[in-house]
Amino acid sequence: MFCRKGSFWREANRIMSPVDVGGLAELMEKTTGVREIVIGLIDGPVALDHPDLDAGAIREFPGGRSAACSVSRSEACIHGTFVAGVLIAKRGSLAPAICPGCSLLIRPIFREDARPSGESMPSATAGELASAILDAVGAGVRVVNLSVGIEEPSTRGDRSLEAALDYAAWCGTLIVAAAGNQASIGSTAITRHPWVIPVVGCDAQGRPTAESNLGSSIGRRGLRAPGDKIVSLGTGGKPVTSSGTSTAAPFVTGALALLASTFPGASAAQLKQAITQSGGHMRRSLVPPLMNAWAAHQALAAGECR
Repeated sequence: MFCRKGSFWREANRIMSPVDVGGLAELMEKTTGVREIVIGLIDGPVALDHPDLDAGAIREFPGGRSAACSVSRSEACIHGTFVAGVLIAKRGSLAPAICPGCSLLIRPIFREDARPSGESMPSATAGELASAILDAVGAGVRVVNLSVGIEEPSTRGDRSLEAALDYAAWCGTLIVAAAGNQASIGSTAITRHPWVIPVVGCDAQGRPTAESNLGSSIGRRGLRAPGDKIVSLGTGGKPVTSSGTSTAAPFVTGALALLASTFPGASAAQLKQAITQSGGHMRRSLVPPLMNAWAAHQALAAGECR
C-alpha cells in the first residue's frame, strides 16, 4: 500500500495557511468583496506600483499626504504596503489577499524616514489619528483599519480621539484596531472605546502571541486573528514576513469587508455583533476569542444579529 503524498501535502499546506485560522477560507471562497465597500487604511503610504496590487481598487484621500511611497525603504512605506497586501493583494499572490474586490482608501499618517527603525507597529499622535479617523468617516468608508499605536498619550489627545471614535460609531463606520505589542495588561484610548474591535495576534494554532497586549476591554470586545510570521507584499519586489497585532488587525478588517459585501443591507452594529459574538464565546477573560468569520456569515444569513 502506498501513501498518497500529493493529497497529504495539499492538506498540510491548507492547514498551515493563515486564512484557515479564524474561518476566513470559507468566506474568501464565497466572495472577493465588492468595490462599493470601502476600507479606510490609516497607516503609511503604499507602493502603488506593486504588480500584485490592482490600481483600480485603490483610492487616494484628496488634499492630504500622497498615497504613494516616496521612500520605498522607509518603515512607513513597508508597513503600509504590507497591510494593503493582507487586504487587497491579487488572489494567488504570496499575501493573504483577503478582499481584493473591495476598495481601499489610503489616508497616510506615518512620516516617511529614510531607514526603518525595526518597530513592528508605527505610532502617531492622538490628534493626528483623530483627524485621520474623521477624514475616513467623512469619505464614507465602511470599516477603518488602525494598525497603529499612540505616541505621547495625553488627556487632551485622548479626548479628541474619543470624540472621533464616537463620531465613527454615530455614522456607522466600523473601527478595527491593533491591541499593541508591549506584552502588557491594560488598554489605551483606542482599545477601551466601546465601538472599537481590538485585535490580538495569534499563531497557527490560534494561541495568542507572547507580545500581544491583553486586558479587560480587549477580552470583552476584541478578537484573536493570525499575527505570527505572516507573509505579505513588500517594497522592491521582495515579500515581507511580519508578526504582531498590527499584522493581525487587517484579518478582522478584511473579514468585515467581505461580510459587508455579502450582506449589503446589514448595519454596522449587526456586522460588529456577528464578528464578535458568533460561536457563543464567554467574555470573561483578558484574552479575546478567536475570530470565526464563517460563523459570523452564518449568523447574518440566519438573521440572528439585531
